[in-house]
Amino acid sequence: MDIRNNILETIGNTPLIRLNKITSALPCIVAAKVDYFNPGNSIKDRMAVKMIEVAETEGKLKPGGTIIECTSGNTGMGLALAACVKGYKCIFTTTDKQSKEKIDILKAVGAEVIVCPTNVEPEDPQSYYSVAKKLVKEIPNSFWCNQYDNLANRQAHYESTGPEIWKQTEGKITHLVCTAGTGGTITGTAMFLKQQNPLIQIWAIDAHGSLLTNYFKTGKVDMTEVHPYFSEGFGEDFIPENYDMSVIDLFEQVTDKDGAIMARRLAREEGIFCGYSAGSCLQGLMQLKDRLKKEDLVVCIFHDHGSRYVAKIYNDQWMIERGFFEVKTFRDIVTGRESRPLITIDGSKTIAEAFDLMKKYDIENIPVVVDGEIKGAISEAGLFDKVFINPEIKKQPVVSVMEAPYPLVEFDTPVERLGKLINKENGAILSRNESGDFHIITKYDIIQSLTKI
Repeated sequence: MDIRNNILETIGNTPLIRLNKITSALPCIVAAKVDYFNPGNSIKDRMAVKMIEVAETEGKLKPGGTIIECTSGNTGMGLALAACVKGYKCIFTTTDKQSKEKIDILKAVGAEVIVCPTNVEPEDPQSYYSVAKKLVKEIPNSFWCNQYDNLANRQAHYESTGPEIWKQTEGKITHLVCTAGTGGTITGTAMFLKQQNPLIQIWAIDAHGSLLTNYFKTGKVDMTEVHPYFSEGFGEDFIPENYDMSVIDLFEQVTDKDGAIMARRLAREEGIFCGYSAGSCLQGLMQLKDRLKKEDLVVCIFHDHGSRYVAKIYNDQWMIERGFFEVKTFRDIVTGRESRPLITIDGSKTIAEAFDLMKKYDIENIPVVVDGEIKGAISEAGLFDKVFINPEIKKQPVVSVMEAPYPLVEFDTPVERLGKLINKENGAILSRNESGDFHIITKYDIIQSLTKI
């Protein structure tokens, strides 16, 4: 029988999946090492267990102890799974930029989570690094994993991720592309692969606002490079000890917007529902596509699952509010669709005539004109409910059943405000352009505009 002794034995041996659509213009094969197949849904399961095993061997973590870690969520999940199996307690510090889903998941597996501010320096007493350091001093029989400086982090990938990729590609891999955060994944995997073939290119993908890229290029820590960013799980404001920059060949930075949009494309076009870092990883590769040749075989590391980001990059409102969607105003939506005149109906017309008009133009919302001015509105849903109750109502004038007029907004009203105006009672919005012509948009216009991105 093939029965695992516990959940930890399912970690690793994740699939390598070829990308087909997004990378179709590239001259070579691109495959993703999809590590959300790990039980904790991220690549961090590998190093989390390794850090605990090493700590146990060294006597730093004893039975009944407390595991303390500062984490963006995924490392915490791996540690929490190990703690469940091995009988430890967990206290995690994280930043307020992390998604609520990550925090809720950590709590679900029994961890205590302390949320700390993002926009403070590492040495600040409020930072999640400093709070973790403080806790380990205060709590007896506790161990701070410190994934940033704990070399068991990169050792885990040297022993598992690297060998798996080498075996899965039959040693034909030419490029490894990976987002850079703690340094464990990219360094450990690169160390193994470079030992097998020193010509393999290791490309690190970084966030704008992180200091890693500049440090790689100059060897200097320049805090003026550091500024807040939305990207999660990679990029740093200091240099973790897990890094060995000698095994990395190139750093490339990706914007928050580009990484988020690419993650959504991966879900929609490749069926791979992954996290922010995966989108940024592939976006970084696409920015470097001119460096690739036909005979290359590229492996991208996709760290975690998209379920951790449903309230962020997979939430249209979140994306709109940060300007990550190109469609930004009423004007953009009208300009981006087929040109069509505004269909109105005179209030004296019958409800039956209104239905005919809706059928003819395949529309559900019509402004009602009384004495040459828009005074109300009718909707297919509203009329249907009334006709269903009293079929004879079809002979009555529209003005007798019209609803409140649609909101009238400025032509350059932002999409985020438009989305809030459309609801169950109000199915459309009106606006006038500079020439005085009326235009109408519905929730379907907004949805269609967003799905084009």
